[in-house]
Amino acid sequence: MAYDRYNAICHPLLYNNIMRKIVCIRLVIGCWLIGAMVGVVQTKLIFSLPFCRSNKINNFYCDIPPLISLACNNTQFNEIIMLIITFIIIVGPFIVIVISYANIIWTILKHHPAGMRKKTFSTCTSHLIVVCLSGGSSTIMYLRPKSSYGMNEEKFLSLLYAIIAPLMNPFIYSLRNNDVKKAVKKVMCDIK
Repeated sequence: MAYDRYNAICHPLLYNNIMRKIVCIRLVIGCWLIGAMVGVVQTKLIFSLPFCRSNKINNFYCDIPPLISLACNNTQFNEIIMLIITFIIIVGPFIVIVISYANIIWTILKHHPAGMRKKTFSTCTSHLIVVCLSGGSSTIMYLRPKSSYGMNEEKFLSLLYAIIAPLMNPFIYSLRNNDVKKAVKKVMCDIK
């Protein structure tokens, strides 16, 4: 989405040439392949660990940090791989998104009249909120040192990026819709 918005705002005349169907297909296939490779690598690494403690995970779903904490051997290699994957999957794209939005903001301030700025900023704001909510919580979850793993914090962060962030997506994106805004205002006025 950041790449699409970057091209739409920063290169509007070239947008149709840049964002051809084949480019979109390649972006989707690239995301799927990277996700599949990460899943295979993490599964192989987890299945190579010996588990000698309780088989009960103190979390509401089976995630990698709680599984690593159940292993009875040295898990330093797994933690290093998890750190590298986190940088590739979460931090890397987050940096690219921040850079693209910095370019978008620069372009908006430089070339767009004041009336169009509000519409352009509202288009980008919803995506930035979702990226910060999900990317921020998952980055904190996977980049923390093992010594700071607290089960309550881990459960909260897992809940934030696995359930709350996806549940917020429809609300965040739909608040840009004028019909939804009118309905919310009407409901809020009726409550008073």
